[in-house]
Amino acid sequence: MTGWLNDAAFTVANKPVPWSDLLGQIASLATVWLALRRNLWAWPVQIVGAALLIAANTSVHLGGSAMRNVVIIVAAGYGWWRWARGRRDTGEVEIRFGTTHERIALVALMAVGTVGFAQLLEHTGISWAPWPDAYIFVGSVVAMLAQARGLFEFWLVWIAVDLVGVPLAWQHGLVFSGLVYGVFLVMCVAGLVDWWNRSRRYRDKGAARGAERHLEGATA
Repeated sequence: MTGWLNDAAFTVANKPVPWSDLLGQIASLATVWLALRRNLWAWPVQIVGAALLIAANTSVHLGGSAMRNVVIIVAAGYGWWRWARGRRDTGEVEIRFGTTHERIALVALMAVGTVGFAQLLEHTGISWAPWPDAYIFVGSVVAMLAQARGLFEFWLVWIAVDLVGVPLAWQHGLVFSGLVYGVFLVMCVAGLVDWWNRSRRYRDKGAARGAERHLEGATA
């Protein structure tokens, strides 16, 4: 049923690029661009891209990455729901800087999750590169959870994931994925700058509203 998805669309550096990898990565690029614009379509497009990449990863025995995309589909559903609810409540997707506790939680979840999942991959033998595979898996989930909550820091997590994703994809023959991870890195830096500016404006507006409420309470 999915045989044609793993047929070569073209070759890069004498390595075949399967249709599943090509179409999945195009959808992933579209997801990043839509997320930068805070567009609700980022989530359904990500679900489609993840489904395609499951076929690409299983074809080259990257079990961890395939499982990552299964979880990504679930996380994208959660993010879709949160952003849709936020737009209903405020008319837009609000973004902000994470609190100290949220930042500590993101780092802890990424560290503990990577160690635990890498042990699982090593024990089951479903991945040729269990530690970087686990790191990308957990990092992607952490980034999406932060993105769903509108946290600026999700861009930092994606950048950290991309820095490992490029050599891992290239090493395992997914050359097109490696090239796309490089494009992701550039887009994530652009998103980082954009959301930094927007988060500062939201923070300033919140501080101004707080000052107004304090002044009203003092004069009441």
